[in-house]
Amino acid sequence: MTDTQTNPVSNDALALLARVLLAAIFLLSGVAKLADPAGTAAYVASAGLPAPQLAAWGAALLETLGGLALLSGYRACSAALALASFSVVAALLFHNQLADQNQMIHFLKNLAIAGGLLQLAITGPGRFALSR
Repeated sequence: MTDTQTNPVSNDALALLARVLLAAIFLLSGVAKLADPAGTAAYVASAGLPAPQLAAWGAALLETLGGLALLSGYRACSAALALASFSVVAALLFHNQLADQNQMIHFLKNLAIAGGLLQLAITGPGRFALSR
């Protein structure tokens, strides 16, 4: 048995830390999209996707609100599932040029983040959360 298996406070502290670390990328990205919706819409359009303005606002809101949900632990499992799906879709649509090493790294980063979010959805947000 490891220390985290015998100490529930450690498990809850690690769950909080995991939520903070996962939330950070979505909060920063979501706020950046809200600060520059035209630039985000242009990026969406460059990928050939329909309704770029709607997609840009949707992504900005999902990342910001989902990040806040992860951070606070409010409906964290639902937020984790939504953000995991978003991360996989973003990898497939925006980072699919796998011959480019930088794009492959972004692709794999998105998949790794999705994996962490799925683990959070399975295990729950821990005791230090608004909804347990």
